[in-house]
Amino acid sequence: MLSIQDNSLISPQLQRVFERVRQSADFMPRWQMMKVLEEELGKDWQDKVTSLEEVPFAAASIGQVHQGVLKDGTEVAVKIQYPGVAESIQSDVQNLLALLKMSVGLPEGLFAEQSLQTLQQELAWECDYRREAACAQTFKKLMADDPFFRVPAVVEELCTTRVLGMELAGGIPLDQCQGLSQDIRNQICFQLLRLCLRELFEFRFMQTDPNWANFLYDASSHKVTLLDFGASRAFGTEFTDHYIEVVKAAADGDRDRVLQKSQDLKFLTGFETKAFSDAHVEAVMILGEPFAASGSYDFGAGETARRIQGLIPVLLRHRLRPPPEETYALHRKLAGAFLACARLHAHIACRDLFQDTYHRYWASRQTLPLPAAS
Repeated sequence: MLSIQDNSLISPQLQRVFERVRQSADFMPRWQMMKVLEEELGKDWQDKVTSLEEVPFAAASIGQVHQGVLKDGTEVAVKIQYPGVAESIQSDVQNLLALLKMSVGLPEGLFAEQSLQTLQQELAWECDYRREAACAQTFKKLMADDPFFRVPAVVEELCTTRVLGMELAGGIPLDQCQGLSQDIRNQICFQLLRLCLRELFEFRFMQTDPNWANFLYDASSHKVTLLDFGASRAFGTEFTDHYIEVVKAAADGDRDRVLQKSQDLKFLTGFETKAFSDAHVEAVMILGEPFAASGSYDFGAGETARRIQGLIPVLLRHRLRPPPEETYALHRKLAGAFLACARLHAHIACRDLFQDTYHRYWASRQTLPLPAAS
């Protein structure tokens, strides 16, 4: 998340460091890559492809990605997991918690252990490439009729727990779209927000990693390809029923209802100090501003992240319970979407988009509730 902030929150120098961490990592030597491929796909794995580049075109903290070509000429991206990553997650997270406790005075309201437990679960999901393949296939079905977004096909014969093959996608990441026209940037960001609302309130199934590189814009087709479904998760109706009401209350400027629905959501206990309750409501109202604005909302001028940051000390000092488990991943995705809109200086009319989502949500819930994706 720090890698996609702007220099209003972190210095440009530190931002570049985080960006390098996000975009590149050391990759496996050839012998080790071949060993993983043989262990996962069998000694005859090369019979499944015409070619596979030995040097990856992308490498991150869990695995690296190679370009290849299938026998039928289809270009593919093959993600190969580093040996031992999945096995080290639990010890790495526990070491991180111990390090933080020793080096930093963690405020009780951070609920660091719960946060890191959630992180540990998500990392375990991301290391299970069979799960990611299934999530990608679910998304491909859900997005089949979408006019703006596409999902690459999974190559099943190249899928195991530690290897994932998918169609190769073209395009540029969102952070490289800054030079496009204002109208195009507005359209991309509008569609990004529409996707977030569909994922949460229609599909109840969301890809929660907001990394810029997971959204590739292709100018020739004016479409965005969605990538990396390892952090995908489902949301139950008990959560979304209350959450949509929190957003609706913020869009309507109803501070009392924001407080009440936050308690229903189990975000608050009802016994918080007035200082905490006021800060919580203010944070929700700030995030609801795009959906409250009657006209076009200027994401580039809103300083949303800075205003929320100013409330964090109060929230951490007085919080009585950890947030609902679902909100860790959800708020990461929503924050990433808002940051993308701010980075691209988008001007978007959001109120009607949310109001339409709200009415369709309750219409579907009152007739035939949609089953949660799994």
